[in-house]
Amino acid sequence: MIVEDGLAPFSLQPVSASSLFLQLPVHLELFTEARQASATMKFLAGLALVLPLASAAAVTPLEKKISYDGFKAFRISTHNDAASIKKKIANIAAIPFNLDNSEHLDVAIPAGDVSKFEKLGLETSVLHEDLGATIAEEGKFAPYERNEDVSLQALPSLTWFNSYHTFADHQQFIRDLQSNFPSNSELINAGNSYGGRSLLGIHLWGSGGKDSKPAIYWHGTVHAREWVTTMVVEYLTYQLIDGYQKNDAAVKALLDKYDFYILPIVNPDGFAYSQTNDRLWRKNRQPRSGSTCIGTDINRNWPFNWQLPGGASTSFCSETYKGQAAGDTPEMVALKAYTDRLAAGRGIKLFIDWHSYGQYILLPYGYDCSARAANHARQMTLAGNTANTIAQSYGTRFTYGPSCSTLYATTGSAPDYLTGAARAEVAWTIELRPAGASGGGFILPAAQILPSAIEQWNGIKYLLANV
Repeated sequence: MIVEDGLAPFSLQPVSASSLFLQLPVHLELFTEARQASATMKFLAGLALVLPLASAAAVTPLEKKISYDGFKAFRISTHNDAASIKKKIANIAAIPFNLDNSEHLDVAIPAGDVSKFEKLGLETSVLHEDLGATIAEEGKFAPYERNEDVSLQALPSLTWFNSYHTFADHQQFIRDLQSNFPSNSELINAGNSYGGRSLLGIHLWGSGGKDSKPAIYWHGTVHAREWVTTMVVEYLTYQLIDGYQKNDAAVKALLDKYDFYILPIVNPDGFAYSQTNDRLWRKNRQPRSGSTCIGTDINRNWPFNWQLPGGASTSFCSETYKGQAAGDTPEMVALKAYTDRLAAGRGIKLFIDWHSYGQYILLPYGYDCSARAANHARQMTLAGNTANTIAQSYGTRFTYGPSCSTLYATTGSAPDYLTGAARAEVAWTIELRPAGASGGGFILPAAQILPSAIEQWNGIKYLLANV
């Protein structure tokens, strides 16, 4: 069964995230390890105890929608002593946003704990006055205004990028892009998710026919809550098609030189769930025997140095749970097979896995802070120039460097596999806006979709012309 929309045909009754802390007989140590601790998983673990799992593909009538109404989100300056901050807030039901950052912690505090939190006297700034209200505003999806007259051969309107959209509309948008570029594109299905949803994407090419040139390979939305990544990857795809159709010399040269394989949503179950049940959901929706906690971090499940300690979690309930074996998620089975096919063909010139947030360009490797790609010096030059080009649009500054030493350790990640196993020439993670406390974190205002996309497009044009 292929599930397309991921939307429930009934009304969900919200349950407060803070009430789950208070009502359910679940205890998980908050912040036990820098990359494992997750208060989000704390209440989801409890939720799973009392709400039986019926299907990972659709919301059942027994499931509840998590409410963040009244939660206040803060950025806490740690001054490179995150451990002491975590101890100070250990008795507060704080939900962390960022998994590990030595300079700051971003946390959401339920209304009943805000006063207690503020009395700690920590150095903070406010991300969201009311996280629930921000989520509600972000979730005002604009209807997709399709061009129903296929004879017009017109691309969808750019107004698409003024709002976030439902999972079903995203699937239709990709189909519409392809149908308006029929001679130089095809839909691709890299495989299916745990819940039966298609890992739908699009393949673009120029002169010489399809599969005749090195691959440019893009992923978006591996982490469900990172909605802006979907929009940015779609915008880049749109600009490639539009530029080629308008005979833009620079764009035409790119499509004539490379084949583009683009997967805007590689975690469709998680993405759909983040729209219907829990806006801050991160992982896929695969249950595990022996645990009530749901989901595996797909970006810790790639079979490259997966077994090493320190860059992922073996705890079922962790946000970075890596699975019981390397590559044991349905999504990873599909993605690895598709990646290996591209690598065995004309090879992969450039891979980018888009995430949010933090404004980083992250190079290999994540598994070891001393490990470097063979062409590290060249990649650093490319990353620096890409960051400078991005900044020319709106002044947005991206930090760049090897993933482990620049941000934190990750094992079983996509860029590590693409570099170490699939032999991609360049394989990066790009963490999109925002960086600062006023930016909104994962709940990026819709007004920032286009600026985020435009600055990425300008950076990517430079990168593609010089890689």
